[in-house]
Amino acid sequence: MKVAFGLLALVAIVCAGSALGRKINVSVPLLLVLAGVVCSFLPFVPTVELNPELVLIGLLPPLLYAAALQTSLFDFGSNRRAIGLLSVGYVIFGTVAIGFVVAWLFPEIPLAAAMALGAVVAPPDAVAATAIARKVGMPRRIVTILEGESLVNDATALVCLRAAIAAIAGTVSAAAIAGGFLLAAGGGLAVGIAAAYVLTGLRKRIRNVAINTSTSLVAPLVAYLPAEAIHASGVLAVVVTGLIMGTKAPSMPNGAARLSQRSNWHTVQFLLENSVFLLIGLQVRTIIDGVQGDSLGQGRIWIGCAVVLLAVLVLRPVWVFPATYLPRLIPAVRRKDPSPPWQFAAIVSWAGMRGVVTLAAVLVLPEGLEHRSVLILMALVVVGGTLTLQGFTLPALVRLLRVKGPDPREDALNQASLMQLATAAGVQRLQELRSDADPPEVVAMLKRRTQERGLAAWEKLGRPSAEAATPSQRYAQLRLAMLDAERAKVLELRRGGEYAHEVLAGVLDRLDVEESMLDASLEEPDAGGGGGGEGIARPGGVCPHLESAPDPAVPAGAFCAACDREGTTTVHLRMCVHCGNVACCDSSPGTHAYKHFQATGHPVMRSIEPDEDWRWCYADELLG
Repeated sequence: MKVAFGLLALVAIVCAGSALGRKINVSVPLLLVLAGVVCSFLPFVPTVELNPELVLIGLLPPLLYAAALQTSLFDFGSNRRAIGLLSVGYVIFGTVAIGFVVAWLFPEIPLAAAMALGAVVAPPDAVAATAIARKVGMPRRIVTILEGESLVNDATALVCLRAAIAAIAGTVSAAAIAGGFLLAAGGGLAVGIAAAYVLTGLRKRIRNVAINTSTSLVAPLVAYLPAEAIHASGVLAVVVTGLIMGTKAPSMPNGAARLSQRSNWHTVQFLLENSVFLLIGLQVRTIIDGVQGDSLGQGRIWIGCAVVLLAVLVLRPVWVFPATYLPRLIPAVRRKDPSPPWQFAAIVSWAGMRGVVTLAAVLVLPEGLEHRSVLILMALVVVGGTLTLQGFTLPALVRLLRVKGPDPREDALNQASLMQLATAAGVQRLQELRSDADPPEVVAMLKRRTQERGLAAWEKLGRPSAEAATPSQRYAQLRLAMLDAERAKVLELRRGGEYAHEVLAGVLDRLDVEESMLDASLEEPDAGGGGGGEGIARPGGVCPHLESAPDPAVPAGAFCAACDREGTTTVHLRMCVHCGNVACCDSSPGTHAYKHFQATGHPVMRSIEPDEDWRWCYADELLG
């Protein structure tokens, strides 16, 4: 019963803390840590002992797998040098450096034990940094590097910790350490690839959604347990499996299973990643009480903890800046990957929050180790100090350095362009498959629905919220109202008992699926990002029409003369850059901009909506 009440309280606090943090715009991880600290000192809250095996097997693999599923393998590969230097190089550097700092502060602590603490505090957390990074709107490359680092660094740290614990027992050599690294890396990579191959093959053949989703949920253990059984890195195996499965998932059959996987893993990730921060706070009182009688003395212990925290904060930029710029002294590297602004390295240096893996790993230290409680307290101070100092100040640092994150309007523009290319491919496939026996109205309906989905993406661009809804948004609003009425009627009939439960459930499921699709149509892009002019992608290649197109001035008070003449509604305004003709977009009933292209052959038009300066080539169907 106590376990049940504990789990209920844990989930309740996590949900309430997450909702409150979003409402008052405070970092949810930091808020939950503070809530855990407060709870740890309440007399009616029982002592919560963090079981390291629970964290390292029960929490870490699914957390890393969930993060790896959402990480682009292509982005990971394009940033592999930066990720490797941080996740391997920095962890080893931090392990050795912190180990010597601890040995210098406390000669009574064996060097091997000091190195074990260094391995424990070296890896930044897999959740905290990227959670805050996404919240404050960092550039995508920084987020990719931090995500990639946090996925792999735990594997490096745990290998270093194993070597240090073996050294404590006096049974390690340089050759054994090197062999351990090779086995951990090579074995973890091999097991991860094998697990992904087996799981992908299984899921391609399983049509049942529940079984398919269940296979996905056990994937972390399928990768972790065999790797650990051969003394390889189970963490690395999980990451490799997650990266491969996340890349292959969109091409797998069974869309319902893909949707179920995403929904379930989002829920698992939400509960686990927020629970770990609450668990960190709940350990505070127990760990502080554990050092009360240590022979090193309270004052010396706390000063040593502060020095270790300072060393952790300083050592990261000491590594990051040289690791960022020294490789680019090589001309080939510099040509392929020019040096980023120093602000990028500064942000990566300060995004080094530690988390629950640090606390769980330090508890693995042998029970009989002298001054073990002091080492645990140091780990706690590093976790709490980095979460507080770096977590609270990282958003301010990003603003101070004026580093801009992804432009949401540019993202919306690229999404619309990508949807246009996908729509064209779908319509082309329809033309290939249609036959004379196909009813014309069916073909027309398929083509119309496909094109309307693409047009809806363009409609979201550049409209102030005060304006009338676009056609697609108005369609969604009206259809949602109709679905509410349809659902109410079905529920009314359910009370009458005239229809079987299975029949009612099938109808309600269909209504839910359609509603979930319509909800996305009502989401407005964030207009705070400004225009999407510079750096906009050009899917499909380079367009000579866009490169040579003139840049005429936008006339004041522009309107679509054809719409005015015909009495039709204008949704968005476009202008031909060759002759200056102003006409309505393809979402408008008249589609006069496209008709102008058909009549004149002028290929390039530009948007003249507020804060928009993108262009579109009708001839090549490319965005510029």
